[in-house]
Amino acid sequence: MPPRPLAIGPAAHAAAHAIERARTARGYSQRQLAVRVTALGRPMTFTALSRIERTVRRCDIDDLVAIATALGIAPQTLLASPLTLPGAAGLGEM
Repeated sequence: MPPRPLAIGPAAHAAAHAIERARTARGYSQRQLAVRVTALGRPMTFTALSRIERTVRRCDIDDLVAIATALGIAPQTLLASPLTLPGAAGLGEM
């Protein structure tokens, strides 16, 4: 039985949209951003970036850090979008 792909959750969806917004705000095409990410030592094709933005492909932490660096922003900026989970507002409270 082939392995079942992992589901992409709400945080990953928010990060994917944040990547796309940041990329377009800087005027980069997917191809240009993929080249910048690759130049940082994290090989990435524009197809892979497109799949991340469309939430077809999971964005692992190494991808996220490289993409944020290529965009000139902190990685946590891409994760700062509010989650749409029930009770997410209280997740950071202890």
